[in-house]
Amino acid sequence: MTFKNWLISTGRKPISAKKYESAVYGSISGWAEEAGIVKSNLIDVNDPEEFESLSNRIKELEIFLERNTDGHQMYSAALNRYSEYLIAIQNEIEEDIDKVSNDDSVSETEKDSLIKSRLGQGVFRKSLMDYWQRCAVTGYQSSKLLVASHIKPWRSSDNKERMDVFNGLLLIPNLDKAFDKGFISFKKNGSIIISEFFQKPASLGIKSDLNLKISNRHQPYLEYHRDIVFLQAN
Repeated sequence: MTFKNWLISTGRKPISAKKYESAVYGSISGWAEEAGIVKSNLIDVNDPEEFESLSNRIKELEIFLERNTDGHQMYSAALNRYSEYLIAIQNEIEEDIDKVSNDDSVSETEKDSLIKSRLGQGVFRKSLMDYWQRCAVTGYQSSKLLVASHIKPWRSSDNKERMDVFNGLLLIPNLDKAFDKGFISFKKNGSIIISEFFQKPASLGIKSDLNLKISNRHQPYLEYHRDIVFLQAN
């Protein structure tokens, strides 16, 4: 679940959620990088304790104190909510697996497949290997380094969508991570979209000329990813 969607799920209005997201991934990340506190965007930090330590240092920056006062404490609130978000998502995989395991409407065989699909393994991964045979974007072929990635996130999908080969991409790790975090997405014609929040994407080999070949059956999932997961500045 993205930060913005988590905020909305906790009762924040979409416009407020968007402001918090832009504050953390935009202004605050920029101030932190300029001060040498982080090397890139705060979205790269997944550990709640590490983020808390960084957050305390950021809150001492002169520019942060000034802008936070002018913004009626919005920036400190954004950092606090992001800290809560990291704690919440830390246990997402375990919660998802428990939910499937306790679902009496699903057979044991289906449970096994769904759980493995959550982990990018099993039937779902095999179906993506059979369909794509290589990285869907770069053409890289070594299966050991390819990641089975859902387009519409597993948690947001129903059981049918979780196993649908057209709801998946086979990607090399750097593209998988960027796609999962919303730093990149793809247009209807398959050309890549790079978020304004993505700092120095070229250093990871992610450039504007990348694209993937998709069918019409991929389109609903990609539309969801563009609308919900992709990080848009405006």
